[in-house]
Amino acid sequence: MTSLMTSEPKDVVRRYFEALATGDQETILNSWAEDGSCWYAGDLPISGTWQGRDQVIGGFLATAFAHLDPNREIGVRVTNVFGEGEQVFVEWDSWATGRTGRAYDQKNSGVFVVRDGKIVTMREYADTQHWERALVAADPA
Repeated sequence: MTSLMTSEPKDVVRRYFEALATGDQETILNSWAEDGSCWYAGDLPISGTWQGRDQVIGGFLATAFAHLDPNREIGVRVTNVFGEGEQVFVEWDSWATGRTGRAYDQKNSGVFVVRDGKIVTMREYADTQHWERALVAADPA
């Protein structure tokens, strides 16, 4: 249990992903620095730079989760974590069913910077076309 209390950058990021997977809102909030920022590629509702913890959680994460069917399984599983100093590179799988009714099954990667036990930046990379097709686009039929 001592490893959960450490503020080593890799541990902070692992704890954040565990909180995302279990819906632990307090840990999600406490993982981010007040002035933290998040960037997501593409031209999606979640794309761009979200500045400040409130925008990261109430904007980026809330917007992403708003596109998912809350009555179906929503999952996230970290597959790799690499770290050097305050930088952490993470690969993870995420899956859900969109409010569109279509399956979302994504391979993601992200670069995190952790200082003083808090995430200060995240840059996430994923297949934005899949995000669009699964979670946003009108039914092709």
